[in-house]
Amino acid sequence: MARLLACALLLCLAGVATTARADGLEVIVADPFLELRTGPGRGFPIVHVVERGDKVRVLKRRTDWFQVQDADGREGWVHREQMAETLVPAGARLQIDDPAREDFGAHRREVGLLVGDFEGSNVITAYGAYAFNEHLAGELAVSQLLGNYSDGLMATLGVTHVPRPDWRIQPFFSIGTGYINVEPKGTQVQTPERTDQLAYVGGGVRAYLARRFIVRAEYKEYVVFTDRDENEEAIEWKIGFAFFF
Repeated sequence: MARLLACALLLCLAGVATTARADGLEVIVADPFLELRTGPGRGFPIVHVVERGDKVRVLKRRTDWFQVQDADGREGWVHREQMAETLVPAGARLQIDDPAREDFGAHRREVGLLVGDFEGSNVITAYGAYAFNEHLAGELAVSQLLGNYSDGLMATLGVTHVPRPDWRIQPFFSIGTGYINVEPKGTQVQTPERTDQLAYVGGGVRAYLARRFIVRAEYKEYVVFTDRDENEEAIEWKIGFAFFF
């Protein structure tokens, strides 16, 4: 495991941290009104409306949402669809790029699908993550194990730490716990179905591709707590794609 994490760190050292910000940009409202919400999402209430011809200043961006401030100092979040209808001081439409690399480091939610190997069995994992801040995230994953002699279902809950969220290729380290259910195939296998608790440590890398897509590779070492005299150990590696927002 130490060898893999060292390789991940070397990959990350090759990444170059660049940040492009729109702080301080002033735009003019061209639509009849501009809706300012209390947060970056359509579920947040509208707190204020800026009328046509008034100016707002862009404070920061989070994926498809822009935090702006009007002339009276009131702040709110505006969706990119409305921001695309505003005008720069020269009179042209504001040109908005797709979510940039800085959004990758600051995103809050992530969902993905990974495939790989779990101690000789094929594994397919669907996961979702929520970032508490730029460095720390909680992660829930469900995995289907497909082996020659048995199948399994595994559910885990863990914490992921990203030491350098500003890099395009980011190393991460993880720790967590969960349960695994193993069901033998056929009648020739005498081992009964069982459900055991487990714990894991791991690491890997995730890399920004384009727009909101990333590629992710990870390695984990598990300890399965059985009711026998000795616990079991397992190694897992996976790779796949994810979507952040």
